[in-house]
Amino acid sequence: MSDTGLILTIFVLTYIGMALGRFPGLRIDRTGIALLGAIVLVVSDAVPPATVIDAIDFPTLFILFGLMILSAQFDASGFYDWCSLRIAALGKSPVMLLAVTIGAAGMLSAVLANDVVVFAMTPLLCIGLQARGLDPRPYLIGLAGGANAGSAATMIGNPQNILIAQLGDLDFWAFLAACGVPALIGLAACFGTVWLVWRDRLESEAGARIALPAVALDRSHLVKALVGTLALLILFASPLPHAMGVLIIAGGLLVSRRVATRQMLDKVDWPLLVLFAGLFVVTAALSATGLPGEAVAMLSGAGLSPDRLAVLAPVALIGSNTIGNVPAVILLLAVWPELSAETLYGLAILSTLAGNLLIIGSLANIIVVERAKSVGITLGFAEHARCGIPMTLVSLAGAVAWLWLTGLMPLS
Repeated sequence: MSDTGLILTIFVLTYIGMALGRFPGLRIDRTGIALLGAIVLVVSDAVPPATVIDAIDFPTLFILFGLMILSAQFDASGFYDWCSLRIAALGKSPVMLLAVTIGAAGMLSAVLANDVVVFAMTPLLCIGLQARGLDPRPYLIGLAGGANAGSAATMIGNPQNILIAQLGDLDFWAFLAACGVPALIGLAACFGTVWLVWRDRLESEAGARIALPAVALDRSHLVKALVGTLALLILFASPLPHAMGVLIIAGGLLVSRRVATRQMLDKVDWPLLVLFAGLFVVTAALSATGLPGEAVAMLSGAGLSPDRLAVLAPVALIGSNTIGNVPAVILLLAVWPELSAETLYGLAILSTLAGNLLIIGSLANIIVVERAKSVGITLGFAEHARCGIPMTLVSLAGAVAWLWLTGLMPLS
């Protein structure tokens, strides 16, 4: 088999694995599949070992790593546990409780990244809701949907936005100006849809008030985390490269007299970083064959350029809900490497909001389902889809209207 044939085979198998989540009969997951694909390409010399480093976008990985360290600082303070239990113990109506859950998830995800927020908050939120006699399922859908929608607002809200912003050298505040309104539309669509679908259950459950369990909120750690977050936003407004700014903050947070470095590093999602690295190698190998360039020319000739909403919206929707929004964005950026800033804003918004359609559309959705299962709560595929499908269609329609009316992207 030629190198091109091998690369195509590995590429196709890798992205089939991204769609399935694992290969039947094996326990290898998406991270293992991406890593295995990269290993086969390197061992076969289809990707020379000397070029592997060049294939991996290290600034993107540095930003992800630094944000995980920042999140670990918040976790060390007990902030996530405190938030989860405070929300669950609110003496408000279930409808108001749903709104607070979605709003908190959205705001936190815009700064601390959606995956780490839902990972930390899901278990204790479930426990608190159960203690009140409330069904956690609508709140879990709201938590995932709100985290995804809120994360669309900023370039550090989720992994795909980080990658898009790094590739396009996008400005933090310009990104927020372009994507903030669609994120708010997404949050409103999330609340409206979950309330409409679950209104009978929400209105019939009064929910008993519970005493708030003691949560050790370490104020010194929390202050350090808040100062780190503020400093990060200031650095994003400076000419310093984003990756360098995040690493400076991460380095400062690792200097501690009370929290061991290993404890902080244990909170880093290493499998996600490995997933990115593996996919970078696989997609770089495909790019080196010249096939993506030929595909771009063919699609452009057929009038299917991604700089139009009529093309980008369905591509983002289908890609996010087959192979997942992170792999889909990596693939699209490999096929179309020269996109305008406006198109990159559109890709960030649409791929993120599209991830709410199905459980498999976003890693945050999968995390919520798995973390809820660990405390005895089952959120089914169909239960999520009843809210996810209308929520996504409404939020995407709002995002498309915003991008078109503001002149960021043409409709067709």
